[in-house]
Amino acid sequence: MLSVLTPRVLIALAAAGSAAVLIAALVFQALGVPPCDLCILQRWPHLVAAVLGVLMILLRLPMAFAGFGALAALTTAAFGLYHSGVERHIFAGPDSCTSNPIASLSAQDLMAQISAAPLIRCDEIAWQIMGITMPNLNALFSLGFAGLWIAAFLTDRRARR
Repeated sequence: MLSVLTPRVLIALAAAGSAAVLIAALVFQALGVPPCDLCILQRWPHLVAAVLGVLMILLRLPMAFAGFGALAALTTAAFGLYHSGVERHIFAGPDSCTSNPIASLSAQDLMAQISAAPLIRCDEIAWQIMGITMPNLNALFSLGFAGLWIAAFLTDRRARR
């Protein structure tokens, strides 16, 4: 069984995983769960990883490029962990998509803040199942994808010895 997990197959699995996460995010969006700014930020590294995986397989790029795939997966995992913390109010989120304290604001400043508020806030959980949110899932899956990218590189390296 392990012999079928060649470096190229591992790359394909990691790239397909990133593509699947992107497709799932777009399906949720189409079903009426709009993304916040941090959700959209998490999509870009998946796009990079998916495209890189396709290029590595089609163009037979050197396995050293797998490091960039791992970096993309770890980047979106970090964004997912950060977003999870913002949703749980562990971390302060970016001003562009979280609520700010209003106690010291004048009525005019409060109205300006309300007018400038985004429709979708990063510090509110948009969807969850059994307490697991989309950023939680993104972080977990992305760490797995990073493991696949790293395994592809290491498997190729061992085979070349």
